[in-house]
Amino acid sequence: MKTPKRLQPLIHDGLIDEVIRPLMSGKEADVYVVRCGSKVRCAKIYKEALKRSFKKAAQYTEGRKVRNSRRARAMEKGSKFGRKQQEDIWQSAEVDALYRLARAGVRVPEPFGCFDGVLLMELITDENGDVAPRLSEVSMSEAQAHEDHAQVMHYVMCMLNAGLVHGDLSEFNVLVDQDGPVIIDLPQAVDAAANNNAFAMLERDVKNMTDYYGLFAPALLDSHYAQEIWTLYENAELHPDLTLTGHFDMPTELADVDSVMLEIKAALAEEESRKERLREAEAED
Repeated sequence: MKTPKRLQPLIHDGLIDEVIRPLMSGKEADVYVVRCGSKVRCAKIYKEALKRSFKKAAQYTEGRKVRNSRRARAMEKGSKFGRKQQEDIWQSAEVDALYRLARAGVRVPEPFGCFDGVLLMELITDENGDVAPRLSEVSMSEAQAHEDHAQVMHYVMCMLNAGLVHGDLSEFNVLVDQDGPVIIDLPQAVDAAANNNAFAMLERDVKNMTDYYGLFAPALLDSHYAQEIWTLYENAELHPDLTLTGHFDMPTELADVDSVMLEIKAALAEEESRKERLREAEAED
């Protein structure tokens, strides 16, 4: 096959010996099966921002820290240099997350480095050496669904214990090999402590996984793992050796909507009063 332009420098540098075939094309990257010496791996080519279709990217990048003040200022201004820095951070986020999660006990592909927007990493295969299927392509028994769901919930807990939320976890971002689920696609992983959307994303991740496994084990649909995991996190009680139950006492009290609306109206009135005082002060000047 014709070698993709973005992979040619890696071949020139001896990092890749052969491009075998395309593997998949996604919303933020194209992936190819490649040969590196005697090893078959995959090369993930990140798409440029204008070509990416990943929605609401700002929600995911909130809270990502930039240590270099010049880079931070450039990113705030949206200059050409700043946009380049944003791209570099988006691409390096997955590499950082893969290393971080592997140390936390989460099964993820092993990374071998990111080179000019191309991530080289382990190719997950099945017992026959073929590319492992996505979870969305797998059917299972009720017992297997309970076992694999528990494993994925453990991974979600370990991710959060490492300070991360996947943010886009679903049956399409999990591979299944002979040893069970493997979590993939992490460029949008969010910093749980710094991102205001972290709990909502965790809740969605858990729902997506529970809904899929619930097709084979309907009892899972009554579980509340997201609330259990997040409460443990907020109370600083998360630990990788914890056994999750999926049980959580959901609040039964109805929200006092009238009181909330009164507080909102009072806050708006106070803000309008402040603006009026500011206008009067400016008029006097």
